[in-house]
Amino acid sequence: MAGWNSDNLAGSAGPGAVTLLEGSSFCISAANGDMSAGRPQGAFFNDTRFIAEWSLTINGHPIEPLSAATPEPYRGHFVGGVRSSDRADSTLLVERERILSSGLTEKVTVRNYSRAPFPCSIAMAVDTDFADLFEVKEGHVSRRWKQRRRVEGDHLILESEWKGHHHGMIITCPGARVQDRAMVSTFTIPAHGKCTWTITAMPQEYLGGTGAEGNARPGSELPLQEKIPDHVEPFRRITEWRAAMPVADLGDDAVEKVIRRSQEDLGSLRIFNRDHPDRAVVAAGAPWFMALFGRDSLFASYMSLLLDPSLALGTLRTLADYQGKEVNPLTEEEPGRILHEVRLGVSTGEALAGHGIYYGTADATPLFVAALGELNRWGLENDAVQELLPAADRALAWIENYGDRDGDGFVEYHRYTDQGLLNQGWKDSWDGINFADGTLAEPPIALCEVQAYSYSAYLGRALIALTNGDTDTAEICAAKAAKLKEAFNEAFWLPDRGYFAIALDRDKKPVDALASNMGHCLWTGIIDQDKAASVAEHLMSPQMFTGWGIRTLSSDMGAYNPASYHNGSVWPHDSALVAAGLMRYGFVEEAQRLSYGLLEAADHFGGRLPELFCGLDRSNYPVPVPYPASCSPQAWASAAPVHLIRLLLRFDPILIWNELWLAPALPPGTHFRLENVPFAGQARLTIDVDMNSNSVIVEGLPNHINLRLGTRPPLADLFRLTRSGGKE
Repeated sequence: MAGWNSDNLAGSAGPGAVTLLEGSSFCISAANGDMSAGRPQGAFFNDTRFIAEWSLTINGHPIEPLSAATPEPYRGHFVGGVRSSDRADSTLLVERERILSSGLTEKVTVRNYSRAPFPCSIAMAVDTDFADLFEVKEGHVSRRWKQRRRVEGDHLILESEWKGHHHGMIITCPGARVQDRAMVSTFTIPAHGKCTWTITAMPQEYLGGTGAEGNARPGSELPLQEKIPDHVEPFRRITEWRAAMPVADLGDDAVEKVIRRSQEDLGSLRIFNRDHPDRAVVAAGAPWFMALFGRDSLFASYMSLLLDPSLALGTLRTLADYQGKEVNPLTEEEPGRILHEVRLGVSTGEALAGHGIYYGTADATPLFVAALGELNRWGLENDAVQELLPAADRALAWIENYGDRDGDGFVEYHRYTDQGLLNQGWKDSWDGINFADGTLAEPPIALCEVQAYSYSAYLGRALIALTNGDTDTAEICAAKAAKLKEAFNEAFWLPDRGYFAIALDRDKKPVDALASNMGHCLWTGIIDQDKAASVAEHLMSPQMFTGWGIRTLSSDMGAYNPASYHNGSVWPHDSALVAAGLMRYGFVEEAQRLSYGLLEAADHFGGRLPELFCGLDRSNYPVPVPYPASCSPQAWASAAPVHLIRLLLRFDPILIWNELWLAPALPPGTHFRLENVPFAGQARLTIDVDMNSNSVIVEGLPNHINLRLGTRPPLADLFRLTRSGGKE
């Protein structure tokens, strides 16, 4: 996951930095609650830093941090002290309660624990630079806005203009006065008493000289907005999310903690469309990727179906709205293509030719159709399926007309602009695709997993057509899937190595590095049965399996580096998909070992799997080693433990045929209970598994659904059985 062609690394926000999230907005501060323009800190709205400086002092002294907590994703609580000049113990305690919503509100409470009244001057220095997110992340703010400050009563108004774009921010602090760059109030705090002080910052945005709230022209004053931040909506959203979550009693406190953390993080990473407030999608990750990413959002919503299928539906609908309509080399838009990334900052042109939507990804388009197929099997209402079907068919047309550039039957990528991504699969760093000797593959590149996603897309579309009675489309798509599978196993298989090439390069030469990508091919079922055992053996070899997860690149490859982004690190979502693939082909013990390794790694990270961590051997490093710039929380990493629970249960709804397949593969002696599982629209299930007695009980199952205690047959087999009336 990378922001277009930008560096993956960001500067340090400082020890103990605190991040708040609310929709696509976020706030990063130091441990004492202050924000500094010199660090990657601040409050960001629409990918723009509206608050760059936010520094509290008491009588001219900064706040010394004592503790910081985020009781809600959007709410921070900071406790600090004020060091006295004679170095005696401070008699003042400062509490800062911060809420991020449509703006930022902070309530400062100063408590005086001395026996005498305390004269107190509270000052909050406030400034902005309206820097773009990419500028802040990479540590070089290049644009310089024309700024001015003015005062209206107890409002401080900051206004800026750059190339016709107008931004503003209104700082409100009742009873305060403006002094230099600070809002200042003076109190005398009674002995053993307290004083409370509230300050609010509301961003104002006017693009191109006009805005929904009024008009602004270069040199004119922005109209004063008497709005206050909406604190109710964030609370309502997170409360409703928590109430809808499954409740796990797994007999393992550490694993339960991991699942609860995943639920909380996925809830905090949701972003909402103002035009469709009931439609949530999952942002890619905090703090720098609080935006819609095609691949990331599809994977995260797919892997969290056990929590909330509506996330997948919201993601599909939103991506369909942005689906490509024309050929545009600057943004790599093409008819039917699903986007890579949406950005809202005004300087996104510095990243990609002046446009906020970039389409340079090879995998999001087939994943879109595959996700719709999966959601259809989970019982998506037919009206919603029919609504999305035209977008799915346009996506399949993209695969054939644009994705397959040379007519060989495989989807390739080659960027159209040097500002786009060089590699356009999930390993999208510049050096992510290489040969066994470390030589970089040259585009056009056909990735193995992209062909696997296309196979899944064709099968999913065939099953949708079959349930709609459209046998012609069903047969056409099933035939395309079968043809692709045959061609894939011929072109990508390396018989002398016993595994699949990560890709084909521009000369159709197999890129022979041993990498994790082929585990995704197991997951989709595109791999021939006679090759699966060798693939599983390689994936679980000491060169690939660290004991915590699967390396992205084998340790005996030329480009291997355990502390790299894509060449030897462990990505939890990647390993979870490998585990699902192993389970799919019947390698149960291997899938269990990998799943337990990931869950144990999560425990070492405080219950939260990061975006990635270093690919060092567990035998030598008894604690997983963090990657320095890993996003946390990150959407598909947060969804990975949920997906692991699903695959260990082998929970597979096929509601188009009124079936639920269930075949738990849990450790001996396990008693597992999962309540409030969303199912088939309004139903809620309780799943109770006792491995001592081999008992499986499902409560709340609708009467028309048949419980099948066994492993679901492959989708291709289900298709053939349905077409033959079950007579094969």
